[in-house]
Amino acid sequence: MALGWRRPTLDTRFHIDMSWWQEQGRDIRIYVRDMLCDDCRETIRDYGMDDKMDAVDEATAEITQVDVLWHCLGTCCGLKPDFIGPNTPIIEAVFRTFLLNNNTPLSIRELHERLDRRPPETLLRMLTAGNIYLGLRPIRE
Repeated sequence: MALGWRRPTLDTRFHIDMSWWQEQGRDIRIYVRDMLCDDCRETIRDYGMDDKMDAVDEATAEITQVDVLWHCLGTCCGLKPDFIGPNTPIIEAVFRTFLLNNNTPLSIRELHERLDRRPPETLLRMLTAGNIYLGLRPIRE
């Protein structure tokens, strides 16, 4: 038996819905590329935005092929304090949090713990009132 729609709560898990990007005719890779630091933009230019690159696991020394865009985001830009800074708009900060978390779903409470910028109830209202921004949606469980 299928469950009906439920109003999201502070424990509802959210994520970036990639199908939203397709439905909107937008490319998330271009959006992400535009938030990269200058060094990473140069790397993307050298490789190409859709290319793979070698990455070395520091613990095992294993070399694997990784997506150059996501690798730059996770190993350089996302580690800089201004990637999610105090002046980053809250919805953008939530989006960037999901990017750095490999889009693993997080509840409003978990997002609040990571961002600590607005009360969880405010964050819930921002993500559920009106239009969907940047594909941020509750997951259907």
